[in-house]
Parts: sequence; structure tokens; C-alpha cells
Amino acid sequence: MDWIKTLSELCSIDAPSGFEERAHGYLTRALEPYTDDIKTDALGNLIAVRSGGSPDAPRLLLDAHIDEIGFVVTGYADDGFLRFDELGGQDARLLPAAEVKILTDPPIFGVIDTIPPHLQGGGDAGAASKIGDLYIDAGLTPATAESTVPIGTPLVILSEPTALGEHQFSAKALDNRASAAIILGALELLGDTKLGIDLYILFSSQEEVGKRGARTAAYASDARLALIYDCDFARQPDIMPDRGRITGGGVVIARGPNMDKALTQLAVDTATGRGIAHQISVEPGGDSGTNAHPVQITRTGVRTALLGVPVKYMHTPVETLDIRDLESAARLTAEVIKVLGGQGQNNANGSNKENDNA
Repeated sequence: MDWIKTLSELCSIDAPSGFEERAHGYLTRALEPYTDDIKTDALGNLIAVRSGGSPDAPRLLLDAHIDEIGFVVTGYADDGFLRFDELGGQDARLLPAAEVKILTDPPIFGVIDTIPPHLQGGGDAGAASKIGDLYIDAGLTPATAESTVPIGTPLVILSEPTALGEHQFSAKALDNRASAAIILGALELLGDTKLGIDLYILFSSQEEVGKRGARTAAYASDARLALIYDCDFARQPDIMPDRGRITGGGVVIARGPNMDKALTQLAVDTATGRGIAHQISVEPGGDSGTNAHPVQITRTGVRTALLGVPVKYMHTPVETLDIRDLESAARLTAEVIKVLGGQGQNNANGSNKENDNA
């Protein structure tokens, strides 16, 4: 897979929470060579199925949410300025003077207002702004603002995907389009391999506003095993080492009560046995903050593992990752699928005991 090309295309799609259908066309075309059926549901989930060939084949769900954080227009102020609020967890420190893309048809562009430093009072200088105190200037007049940008119109911060150095890549929406790319990369690695299991591929909606899409789609799939993909925090100079994983250190495998012990150990053993770079994170709470939580407690319970890649500057327009981590995550995914489908061994000694337990 050309990771830079795929990530650039995925992250250039503007699909904030509740508006995921903007990404469906691209992902449908990417899934078609590898799956038997593709559909959408009432919550904006995109669901593809790859049959294992037998009526009683086990079902494995692969999930990556495809919504990104964004904003929505909520009203109008004097002089044609737009009021707005967040869709997902925004960092308001980044917003003054930011450029935005308003998703009208066709899109229009604007800037978020900021007070010049010359006019800031002593108490205002350097203070973080609140979203409720900011406005968007799209060059509109009071007479044209309402007709040009209806209330409820979504928008995103303008950002250009950029390769950094030899292995890194920066863009908006890497959380969680990076995980969508991992799943596509794994399908490419699997090719036409007979799997022995049914794959349910879920590109889920509205994770950033309550993990809603995965909850309903996992229920509908009736899968009993699930691999959930999301971004993990990466180390950077201003983050304590134990709060972030190593960029370039390989796929992140999470441990904790939100994850099934046997399926997680299968992922660890498979990575070790195949020489796939990996690292462990710990999610000690009952909710990992990812779709692993609603999927795990769907129906009578789903045996769930959580995989991801380290991302720097999460929930900003310059999220940054290492391409090598995507490669290791895609390779591990393909190998785990083979083991679960009876097509591979899960460690260097050829034992498949963990597969039986999972």
C-alpha cells in the first residue's frame, strides 16, 4: 500500500461527527475488491462483509471510527459573523486566527476571529479563548450570512496533509482515518486468502460524540470477536514517558478490563512470533475511551482487543504519526485473522492453543 497517498486522500475528506457519509464513497471503492457486500445503516455506519464460506463460520468484527472532530454553525452575530460550537473534543487554545472550511455546497472558507495583541487588556493577554467567545469571519454581510450558511452547517479547520522527514506524516483527522488505512492495508495483505471466518468491517460513525455508531452496528453484526482500532497518545517532550507510546515503536496492543485477555494475548503472541514491532499500553479503567467499550458489552458480550498507533498532537490539525507503525498494525491484523481462521500458527513453535481459547 502507498501509505502516504492513502492517508492524504483519507484525511483530505471532511467528515466530522454526524456527517460521515462524506467519506463513504472513497471507502466503498477501497473495500469493493476485498468484500462481498457493502451497506450503510441509519447511524451513518459503513459496513462491509467478507464471507468465510460456511454458514457457521465465526464472525470477527474489525472497527475503526471514521468521524473527525469539527464544528457546527449555531447562529449569527453582528456584521455577518458566524457563531459556532464543537463536534467532539476541541482544544480551544488552537482556534483564534485559525482558517476553516465551511462545508456548504460548494464549500466556502473563513477565519476565526482573534483580538489583536495591541487591543488586549492586561488580563486578556495570553489567556486561552472559550469557543463561545469566538466567531467565524467568512466575509459575509448580515444580509447574506443566513442564506449562505444555514444553521447546522458543519465545518473543519483547514489543514494540508504533509510528509515529515523520512517516516512521519502529519494531517488533520488521523484520529481515526489512520485506523481505516490499517484495515485497508490488512485486507490488501490478505488478498484472496481463504479465511475460514466471516469478517465484518465497520467504519463507524459518531465516536467523537459518544461512541454511538459502533454500539448499534456491533449489535447488528452479532459478532463474538472484535478487533477495535484507534489512536494512542505518542511521546513528545511535554508528556511524561509513561503517558505516551513510542512513535515508530510499532503497533500498540492495549491491556485492561475493557479488553479480552485471551484475544489480547493472541495478538501479543502473534506479533512476537512473527517479529512484528509492537508495544503495550495499559487502559486501567472500565472504559478505554474508544469503541472497545460499547462493543465489548454488546448483546451477551464480545471478546474484544484494542489495537492502535501512537499519534502526536491528538485532536489538532497537525496530528502526526510514523508510517512504520501503520505497517506493523496492518501486518499484525492480517496475521491474527489468519490464526483465528485456522490459516496460521500463532507463535514460532506452531502452537495454536491461544486460538482455541479465543
